[in-house]
Amino acid sequence: MTSSEVPTAAGMGKPPSRVRAGTTRKPPPAPTSPVRPSSFTVVVTGLLAVDAASAAPLAQEADGASSGMVLLAAAIAVAGSSIGAAIAVAYTGAAALAAMSERPELFGRAMVIVGLAEGIAIYGLIVAIILIGRV
Repeated sequence: MTSSEVPTAAGMGKPPSRVRAGTTRKPPPAPTSPVRPSSFTVVVTGLLAVDAASAAPLAQEADGASSGMVLLAAAIAVAGSSIGAAIAVAYTGAAALAAMSERPELFGRAMVIVGLAEGIAIYGLIVAIILIGRV
């Protein structure tokens, strides 16, 4: 056995793993952020709001079914925006807690970000109030 070999449990020697001079090891990949853009939820909420707003002219008719469609559109707007807000708050809340565990002075900024995510639900509620007001 030479000096460059290291004995193993099986008794066979292997050369030690060394980095060549002048080369460096690659750093580990950066961790991915748990926050995903909530653009999908914003787009879906916007589409539901546009769909609900397009159903509003149906309320001008004296037909009872059209007012039912407007109420259904209002319910869909609130449900869609609430689901979108829940997803957004879940991601931003998790990221806010992770950031605050490392730097507690980020509490104010983190709560503002979570509050902005909750605003998605308020937009759906406003659309529903506008639609119900037209019935």
